[in-house]
Amino acid sequence: MVDLTTTYLGLQLKNPLVASASPLSEKVEAARQLEEAGIAAIVMYSLFEEQIIQESLELDYYLSRGTHAFAEAMTYLPESSHYRLGPEAYLDQLRQLKRAVKVPIIGSLNGVSTGGWIEYAQKIEEAGADALELNLYYLPTDPALASDELEYTYLTLVRNVRSRVHIPIAVKLAPFFTTLPHLAVRLADAGADGLVLFNRFYQPDFDLEKLEVVPNLVLSDSQHLRLPLRWIAILFGRVKVDFALSSGVHSAQDAIKGVMAGANVTMMASELLKNGIARTTAILNDMQSWMEEREYESVSQMRGSMSQQSVAEPAALERANYIKVLSSYNPYSLAFIDR
Repeated sequence: MVDLTTTYLGLQLKNPLVASASPLSEKVEAARQLEEAGIAAIVMYSLFEEQIIQESLELDYYLSRGTHAFAEAMTYLPESSHYRLGPEAYLDQLRQLKRAVKVPIIGSLNGVSTGGWIEYAQKIEEAGADALELNLYYLPTDPALASDELEYTYLTLVRNVRSRVHIPIAVKLAPFFTTLPHLAVRLADAGADGLVLFNRFYQPDFDLEKLEVVPNLVLSDSQHLRLPLRWIAILFGRVKVDFALSSGVHSAQDAIKGVMAGANVTMMASELLKNGIARTTAILNDMQSWMEEREYESVSQMRGSMSQQSVAEPAALERANYIKVLSSYNPYSLAFIDR
């Protein structure tokens, strides 16, 4: 029998499939179904920094300033009643999930500042979370903000949270950093136990009839796997943290690639939302069959086997890969095929 067990953030998990933050964690029954289908852990839907600020009535003050000039300012964020889960309801939901299932529950905080955010990190720990994911979702738009300033903000946040909570901490990052390996090392030094790669920035669209910028949620597909796959393969063995691959996990092959790159776990949301929770069982069965056919005994045996440190051509993960891809493209052969 193939051993699918793995460890992530010090947690012993029955397999590498984790349900990433999504609306599925809002319902206790959905969490039970995830556990029954074989999911190894569940990341709670994110509690946003704006929700915490709004609850303390500070948001109204900051958004109200200048609204005579910009009347639409109050529409940038939804009313508190429109949030999926407010701060206190979030904590109640976490407690309910902990009572309902045996798999680890990982809390999720989304923001970039300190203050009340750190307080809720402690409250999430007190509510019973087995670990905490810090989702650093921030789009820098100020030309005066230097990259080292933003990175310092992230590092300070991780240090502050680490000093207040005892449960493991994972940091979920976007891929847009000048020197991601250096930042990864600094985050580990600041107290991060794991890195989740990557956070997908959801791109807004333009409504040409109303001339408005509108939200536009596009779920991932397997093509989104390539970016985190590459970076985990590069960072594995160089940064002393656990890795979670997020974005693009839709099949057993996707999950296996993530583990071979060096991920401790692979996280899914879009696949479960599109095709149902039962996909978890099918993916696990396919993983087991694939490993048995190729005589792999365990997930730990596979982990990192395709990382940059292990492959025969390490440069394939760097600039040489870019050159090779470009040189391999032949438009004339494609035109011939089209005929």
